[in-house]
Amino acid sequence: MSTSGPFFAPPKYLDQMADGTIKQINPFSGTEVWTVPGRGNRPLGIASPDPRPLRPEDDGRHCAFCTGRQLDTPPEKARLVRDGTGWHTLTGTTVETLHDTVAQFRRIPNLFEIISYDYWRANYGHTLGEAAQAHRDAYLATDAGRAHLLSLVDTRLRAAGTDPARLTEQERLAVADGFFGGGHDVIVARRHFVDGATHDTQLASSGRLTPEEHHAYTRFTVDSLRELYLANRYARYVAVFQNWLKPAGASFDHLHKQLVSIDERGVQAELELQRVRANPNLFNEAAVNYAGYHNLVVAENEHAIAIAGFGHRFPALEVFSKSARSQPWNHSPQEVRAMSDLIHACHAASGDDVPTNEEWHHKPPDVDVPMPWRVVIKWRVSTLAGFEGGTKIYLNTISPTSVRDRVVDRLFRLKDEGRIAPMRIAFECECAPNVLRYNPAVRRGAVDDPEF
Repeated sequence: MSTSGPFFAPPKYLDQMADGTIKQINPFSGTEVWTVPGRGNRPLGIASPDPRPLRPEDDGRHCAFCTGRQLDTPPEKARLVRDGTGWHTLTGTTVETLHDTVAQFRRIPNLFEIISYDYWRANYGHTLGEAAQAHRDAYLATDAGRAHLLSLVDTRLRAAGTDPARLTEQERLAVADGFFGGGHDVIVARRHFVDGATHDTQLASSGRLTPEEHHAYTRFTVDSLRELYLANRYARYVAVFQNWLKPAGASFDHLHKQLVSIDERGVQAELELQRVRANPNLFNEAAVNYAGYHNLVVAENEHAIAIAGFGHRFPALEVFSKSARSQPWNHSPQEVRAMSDLIHACHAASGDDVPTNEEWHHKPPDVDVPMPWRVVIKWRVSTLAGFEGGTKIYLNTISPTSVRDRVVDRLFRLKDEGRIAPMRIAFECECAPNVLRYNPAVRRGAVDDPEF
């Protein structure tokens, strides 16, 4: 029998073997992952057999991110406050005005940057912008501000093995430029523990925020992301991530996100770019559509959809924006809220005691093809070892189907308790194909069946 052309079988990103082993391929990175039967039958969270009672005298001083230790961190770039009229962003806070308002979220420079201000200055000639320079000068204009900066500079110098006494005051203050013009910021939440906590296991995680608080947290992060791009024209990508609990890389068990400007797109973005140029509809076909066909959609609302991820080194949930816009700061307020609601629900369903990484992915500004904003939440519940290092095949202890089952059950309970925003869960979801509208061909209807 003759054929009009070659037959191309669709990629098989999930393959279940006869013994129950599930082999997975990540459609964006090509990472190979196996889930072996029996290895995931254990509790996920960190065990706390002996919770310790909290002491009133430690309130607000549990770590450097706490409200009672605001001078332990560099001068904040902005804070988000709340009053009877809503949420407001304040800038220009000084040492003298730190306690005039209650910051629900603070945007502060990282004291120990991954990529330093000196890196940008030495390699690109980057200097403080007008607003950053004005902020620095105003901070130095008071004795308290100057003393705060010198204290932080000395801490950084000692950590680098330099004796501050060997430098002049002007040389020490020059180091402080990085606090105002650097590209590594931290978004810190107000609470260390939940309000009314009595023991040290009652940490205030993302899932413990209200949906409204989480939306403010997300929007504040989106605004900060945009501002970092505007502040440094040499930044080709700004990585946004959240490490929750020490096994996931957190320095403090205090809720915070980090944003880091880098002068490359990053390996992940480059791999995705290669694939999406070959297939512009890849994020629909290889992620959301594929998840729908394999019953891995866990939640959906008008502007976003969440799936149990596959091909990840750790159990994962992925939240995709349905927006026609590729970059978070160009999303409408409703689209940002929709993303926030699903991210919040995924964290709440994961649990406070599960170490997680939250990774944001968005189209780099200099990329010529559209890509959707998506957020991946990974459960750091296993340790990579020699097998992975030698084979580059990664053992993920929990299958995508098991992730779905764990999360869906909890989402229904959280929905009944009123702890998450309204959304469709599992079988309630429409799971229509090509719901991500980043691809212009989808928006024009070019890939839609007119008779469907």
